[in-house]
Amino acid sequence: MISSDVIRGYNDTIILYMLLDNDSYGYEISKNIREFSDEKYIIKETTLYSAFNRLMKNGYIESFYKDETHGKRRTYYRITQAGKNYYKEKCTEWDITKQVINRFIKEEI
Repeated sequence: MISSDVIRGYNDTIILYMLLDNDSYGYEISKNIREFSDEKYIIKETTLYSAFNRLMKNGYIESFYKDETHGKRRTYYRITQAGKNYYKEKCTEWDITKQVINRFIKEEI
């Protein structure tokens, strides 16, 4: 399991990744993150919705409603062009972060 402190700065990147190909809603995004990480990262609901609010405020995603056949209507999210640009920036930042941290990792101790 990954510590939420370690991954906190990359929640936006993870959520934007999940929205690159398809619009989605909170529970589905949370479930997909869990599955995609092989159960190594489970995003808390409060963390997820705080990220949605932050991403919407910054114009990186937008929300909308879809007609549901069963149950209450869901809020869906879609990535914007600004969100795609931000995602690319965060991927570049991650690449640099990996290069720096890898310099401080000893394979054998």
